[in-house]
Amino acid sequence: MKAFNRIFAAVILILAVLWVAANIILSADGSGGGRPYRVEINRLALQIEEYGYADVSECQYVINIERYGENFYSTESDYTVREINGVLYRFDYTAEDCGGTRLLPTVNIILGVMAVLIISVMVYVKLAVLAPFEKLTDVPYQLSKGNLTVPLKETKNRFFGRFIWGVDMLRENIERQKARELELQKEKKMLLLSLSHDIKTPLSAIKLYSKALSKGLYESREKQLEIAESINAKADEIEGYVSQIVAASREDFLSFDVNMGEFYLSELVTKIKGYYAEKLSLAGTEFSVSRYTDCILCGDFDRSIEVLQNVMENSVKYGDGKNVSIDFSEEDGCILVTVRNSGCTLEDTDLPHVFESFWRGTNAEKITGSGLGLYISRKLMRKMNGEIFAEIRDGYMYVTAVFTKV
Repeated sequence: MKAFNRIFAAVILILAVLWVAANIILSADGSGGGRPYRVEINRLALQIEEYGYADVSECQYVINIERYGENFYSTESDYTVREINGVLYRFDYTAEDCGGTRLLPTVNIILGVMAVLIISVMVYVKLAVLAPFEKLTDVPYQLSKGNLTVPLKETKNRFFGRFIWGVDMLRENIERQKARELELQKEKKMLLLSLSHDIKTPLSAIKLYSKALSKGLYESREKQLEIAESINAKADEIEGYVSQIVAASREDFLSFDVNMGEFYLSELVTKIKGYYAEKLSLAGTEFSVSRYTDCILCGDFDRSIEVLQNVMENSVKYGDGKNVSIDFSEEDGCILVTVRNSGCTLEDTDLPHVFESFWRGTNAEKITGSGLGLYISRKLMRKMNGEIFAEIRDGYMYVTAVFTKV
């Protein structure tokens, strides 16, 4: 905002300098040489020199021509004297409407209107664009520090109203995610404490039975079998607790909210092309989108974009950078959107695991990532009553998202 204020002051200064300069130039022009009446006097002088007389009826500034005589110098108007063919002539003229004197008010009005317009536009930009944006300058810093408590005020500003609302929604979503993460951590901790406590009981029994058997306290065959079965039961009990721990570790840790609706396939394709056409072109990757028949799809438009973005990012990240394409087909009332990339190095044995959370293939050792992109895509597609699958053919990776038609 300080930089804009300096620019604003500079613009006002420039306008003031232009106004002063224009007035000085036009005022000087109104009292010095280069007057239009001189052009008329020169023309009349040439006529007198050639014909002996001249007509002033069509002149705008010269009002009279007086030949040298008794009252030659008796006049109240402005005049100039010329010698023509040895005779003095007095040319009376008026300069009230000539040169800068006539233009000065017009120029001042034009400069005034321009100044008002420029200043009005700059004030509008400051109040309607920069002021709302300035409210957001501290938000990223506060979010990075974990300060999620101060909400942003909503505004109906046509430029940043939705943006400010979106930033506030982002802040609230981060706050909810943080609260959910803390709750999950608490639940996981309580679960582990509970299970560890529960495991201690059968584990103690197993240790007790094992010690009794090792010391030969149970001599009869029947008693030994009974103790063995008890040990086995306790082991099964511990295995059950371990299964609970494994199941808890596989529970969804991300929020997959989906707002079901309807959207056109062309809208989805346009968004993806807009995101990746220039990016892939700059990277030297051939990018093509095959022809398709537009139709209405069922699902969450924003989530559908997220799914295809995840797939496209994988194609860019794990392909050889030569070719990426999007193809379409229709099957059983569904639209199949397939993203294909060349240079697939994923092993066939790894293919069944690509949609698992935090799983990364052997081809991802030197590539950064979290292993969640395709996992999130599958969760979202199933939430939208769709599906997603992957296959490898002839060195190409194919990932297909199945959308339901309306």
